Amino acid sequence: MNIHEHQAKQLLREYKVPVLNGFIAFNSKELDEHIDILQGPKWVVKAQIHAGGRGKGGGVKVVDNFDEVKLAFNKMLGMKLVTNQTGPDGKVVKRVYIEDGCNIDKEFYLSYLIDRKTKAICLIASSEGGMDIEEVADKNPEKIAKIYLDASRKELNSENIDEVLRILDLDTAHKGKLTAVLNNLLLLFIEKDASLIEINPFVLSTEGHLICLDAKMNFDSNALFRHQDILSLRDPEEEDPLEIEASNHGLSYVKLDGTIGCMVNGAGLAMATMDIIKLYGEEPANFLDVGGGATKEQVMNAFKIILSDKNVKGILVNIFGGIMRCEIIAQGIIETASELNLSIPLVVRLEGTNVDLGKKYLEESGLNIIPANDLDEAAKKIVDAVSKV
Repeated sequence: MNIHEHQAKQLLREYKVPVLNGFIAFNSKELDEHIDILQGPKWVVKAQIHAGGRGKGGGVKVVDNFDEVKLAFNKMLGMKLVTNQTGPDGKVVKRVYIEDGCNIDKEFYLSYLIDRKTKAICLIASSEGGMDIEEVADKNPEKIAKIYLDASRKELNSENIDEVLRILDLDTAHKGKLTAVLNNLLLLFIEKDASLIEINPFVLSTEGHLICLDAKMNFDSNALFRHQDILSLRDPEEEDPLEIEASNHGLSYVKLDGTIGCMVNGAGLAMATMDIIKLYGEEPANFLDVGGGATKEQVMNAFKIILSDKNVKGILVNIFGGIMRCEIIAQGIIETASELNLSIPLVVRLEGTNVDLGKKYLEESGLNIIPANDLDEAAKKIVDAVSKV
């Protein structure tokens, strides 16, 4: 689960990580009520959306007086902000963050993330702040430090701090402040079950202060039951409505850009299904995992979610019945196809528990369902069927 920058900065304040003063405004009245909080003489006006690259899209402005603050605010609020992470449709700005400006001496990059390969927390630090870390890794890998930490560790040791000091090219006079920042970020990361905390840029001001100028945070959705305070920060308007609908039914769904809807049980099987669709020249419209023990109602809801995507021209169902029995899947498919008067091609591949009974139900349904005996055959059939639509 992602949160907005202003929410991330409030968490940083709670963990005594240095940020600038700022406030959030949803309308001009709130802007006028809170503008006196900030000291100036420079202010930064930031559009709040769940995407990076806001500055390049016109979503970050540095201004010199109150009139310019109001002008930038009114221009951003309600604008459709397009960045390299939003896609061409962009996102509508519904809240704007205003904070004090800062005299920057040096810009750095800091992040904590989960490294799944090493099963460890990874601290990434670079002297190249304000840039995409992928670009730095590609062109200047020597300017990046990676430190791997066991999840049981609540702070970095002196050698870790010295490595970060070296890569940031900071002198030892900043070691104490840097240690506090890194350890407090790590504590926040662990205690709140974060999967990513990214500070870019992390800066040294001309006055000698270390400050987090931007903050991006992502949290493990599976751990949110432990963190009602984090869950309360969720902004459904920043999420795909189909993904929200799927989560309400206990389904794992991610919308993609293709034309073939996929309903599969098991994440690995779902990935294989999407891969083979691409192999035969088409694109999947979604990742949808109904899980190992889905009910008939969940299957019906999964179908409705897939069909609510107007780009879908055909559906491939690929089920291996273990805990989930194939006849349950078949009943869900039949009832949903009948209820929705399904008119697009539907290919179904069933295997596993009670597969013969499931196939029998489908065959006797009288519906135009295309059967397949294996995944390869199923992919060929749905790609061929969609090409004729």
